[in-house]
Amino acid sequence: METNKQDFLRKMNEAFANSDVDFILNAVTEDIHWTIVGDKIIQGKEQFARSLQEMASPEPMKLEIRHLITHGKEAVVEGSMITPDGKTYSFCDIYRFNGFKNAQIKEMTSYVFEVADR
Repeated sequence: METNKQDFLRKMNEAFANSDVDFILNAVTEDIHWTIVGDKIIQGKEQFARSLQEMASPEPMKLEIRHLITHGKEAVVEGSMITPDGKTYSFCDIYRFNGFKNAQIKEMTSYVFEVADR
């Protein structure tokens, strides 16, 4: 059985796969800090929203979550997404929340890479 935070993070990742920008924006603080390792650092909700729009996929991506771990104000989700054109990306996202109950995401660190065809 999933905890409330695990359920929330599953929905958050489903929102990324479905480009549900509104859900994602409601889940983060105004001062969100998102580091996409090796790519860019996004600071603040306005820049975050612009980045989400740029990343949005016209069609849903297939999501597979392999690990979803929560502990206090921190969490980790690891899995993969397959784009509509068949590219596979593996990811590991580390989340830090601004509190415990009904908390929003304050920080995200994402490790993302494309998986080569085998």
